[in-house]
Parts: sequence; structure tokens; C-alpha cells
Amino acid sequence: MAAAMAAPGGDEAGADSDGGSSSSEELVLTPAQLIRSLEQAWLNEKFAPELLESRPEIVECVVEQLDHMEANLKRAKRGDLKVSVHRMEIERIRFVLSSYLRCRLVKIEKFFPHILEKEKSRAEGEPSILSPEEFAFAKEYMANTEAYLKNVALKHMPPNLQKVSLLKSVPKPNLDSFVFLRVLERQENILVEPETDEQREYAIDLEEGSQHLIRYRTVAPLVASGAVQLI
Repeated sequence: MAAAMAAPGGDEAGADSDGGSSSSEELVLTPAQLIRSLEQAWLNEKFAPELLESRPEIVECVVEQLDHMEANLKRAKRGDLKVSVHRMEIERIRFVLSSYLRCRLVKIEKFFPHILEKEKSRAEGEPSILSPEEFAFAKEYMANTEAYLKNVALKHMPPNLQKVSLLKSVPKPNLDSFVFLRVLERQENILVEPETDEQREYAIDLEEGSQHLIRYRTVAPLVASGAVQLI
């Protein structure tokens, strides 16, 4: 069973006027490629200090693939050794998917004011970092937090202290933290910020297959494009 995903940046609004074919591009992935995409998204989300772009197309395709695998198991002969192997693989994939979604929810709870502010200032056509469900969760979490603070503490304080800015109170993601990465596509002239005032900015080349420990802010665009993999 192959899975079809919309290609990043594809336009889904219209159709080709010449041939009548859809102008949106779809990538057809094998089950193995789909699971690798999920694992890559999971590791990047797990090790990145900020919330990354939402990948609902991967989640939906993996859920469909799991349903398909479950259906195949029901048709398999009892006692077949393959059933146990496939069952373990289903549980492994389900764990990775659950861990990926939990990791995103933890970051939303931790950085919700900044995530919602970023979503509010997002330019038209720019991909969202939140799925519709995550956006609803973040808004509800913020409303509940504000209501809790007001009922428990703020209403008992002097009028001039009854307002609090969550944007100022909640820490931002630390984009200057260091991350390990593996290079998937060779990159040239990556500017690295100096560690001390005595040092100067310098450029490095990242060779395919090499591994590095580097400041996240430097490689954030490469993580988003899939050129590097956090490990």
C-alpha cells in the first residue's frame, strides 16, 4: 500500500488549464518511506528547542497505514510467526506516532503564548506550525491559564497588579541551545556565529553524512528544509 502526500509548497487551489490536471503535486511514498518520514519528523521534534512545522499529512497517512496493517493481521492465519513480527512493528510505529504528538503538545503547553503570537503574525501562504486541532488546544490552554491566574491570584491583588502579560512571563524557546545533527544533503557556506566577543563570524561546509554539534539557530532553516536530521 502506497501513501500519497501533498508536496511541500504545492498549490492545492487550482488545476492546470492546459491538461486539466491538478496543479498540486503529490508524493507517492512506499510504507517504508512513510515510516522514515515519520521517524525523521519525530527526531527533529524531539531534539529541536522550538515547535516545528506541523506535518498532518504524515500523521494522517501513518494512521491509514496502521489501519491497513491491522486489517491484514485479521486476515492472517493463526499461529503464523509473521503475525507476531507484524504486531511488534505496528506497536513500534504506534509508539513513534504517539511520542511525536505528545512531544508537540508538551512544547505547546510550555511555549503557548509565543506559539500563538507567531501563528497570529504568520504571513499569508506561510505554512502553519500548528494543525487545526493543535491551534484549538493552544487557544483553550491559554484561556484556561488566564482564567486560573485571575481566579487564584490576580483578583486578590491591587487593581494596578491585576494584569499579567503571558508573553513576558512565559520563557521563549532557547534557539541558542546546541543540537547534534547528521547532514543529509551537502551544504556550503553556513555562517556560524562567534562564541565570544573575540571571535568573528565564519562559514563552514557541511558534508553529506557528517555529524556535528552546533547552535540550533544556525541550522534551523536546514532542519525545516530536511537538509539535516537532528539526532
